[in-house]
Amino acid sequence: MEDNNKPLNAAAPTFVERLAEKLGMAAESSTIYGEPVEREGITIIPVSKAMYGFGGGGGGGAKADEAGAGSGGGGGMAVTPVGYIEIKQGSTRFRPIRDPQTVVKVVAIGSLALLLTTKSIVEIFKNKKIVKLLKK
Repeated sequence: MEDNNKPLNAAAPTFVERLAEKLGMAAESSTIYGEPVEREGITIIPVSKAMYGFGGGGGGGAKADEAGAGSGGGGGMAVTPVGYIEIKQGSTRFRPIRDPQTVVKVVAIGSLALLLTTKSIVEIFKNKKIVKLLKK
């Protein structure tokens, strides 16, 4: 007699666990904080932001060896520099790296908001003039 309490695809959880373990090993502190560099009494430690994600799944027939049964998954990791820690004469401070694309996006969105606001204000004043003329 078969055990009906078994999952449909017993290999899927172990596959996902292995995938998570491999991605987790890649996200260690040396990925976030780079090797310190010292020049002329100033020490610089690069700092990055790491993001990772994964997914997996399995499916198929009632038996794992049945045609169409299987599992799959994937994952990825992205590391982006965000700044550096500066150690100078016993004091430390974090210095962010400014992304030029962010500045361009903020200026573009701000300009659009200004244009729409100005257009709305002009429209309000036009409507008030029309109302005054109609009242006469």
